[in-house]
Amino acid sequence: MSLGDAGRPDPQELRARRAMAHPLRLRILSLLTGVELSAAEVARELGITQPNASYHLRLLADVGQLQVSGTEKVRGGVAKKYRYVAATDIAAQEARRAQRGAPSREDSRGDLQQHRVALDAELRRRIESSIGDGHLADAEVWLDEDVWAEAKELVRKASRLVHDSARPPRTAGTKHVSFVSWLFAMEVHDVRD
Repeated sequence: MSLGDAGRPDPQELRARRAMAHPLRLRILSLLTGVELSAAEVARELGITQPNASYHLRLLADVGQLQVSGTEKVRGGVAKKYRYVAATDIAAQEARRAQRGAPSREDSRGDLQQHRVALDAELRRRIESSIGDGHLADAEVWLDEDVWAEAKELVRKASRLVHDSARPPRTAGTKHVSFVSWLFAMEVHDVRD
């Protein structure tokens, strides 16, 4: 996390981290991958109230995780349509943060705890609704640098494919799936007797 005046955490970054540390907001981000929806549509899909959906959508938009992509006329009013900020947009945000000298999100481990808890809750929900049609892989291994680089690139390609190909919820001929990937290098600890 970057530090602002007097060594305090950057308030905007802190707000973004807190916004992401909520299971419902993680579901909203997943839902808005590849589709633009209004608060009413998000509420219907997730089985929550429209005011609750509006609150969470505004919060995610305020911290840059969602974009207002347009509006639609609804019963004499106007409803905003939101979309998830694409992974390429997030990569651009990370590059701008690096230029400012701010540490990357991966460098601020202590601030990721709330996000881990929220992600854990969301993964448990997804696993409980799983029909077993998928692939699970887990490994804590040592890899050559070139193999590690290739594995990261393959996962990035798969992630781009999934995000770029996402369709609106319940589109005919589609399958509701969960795609989760998390690759990271680990610290090396000396193991001595």
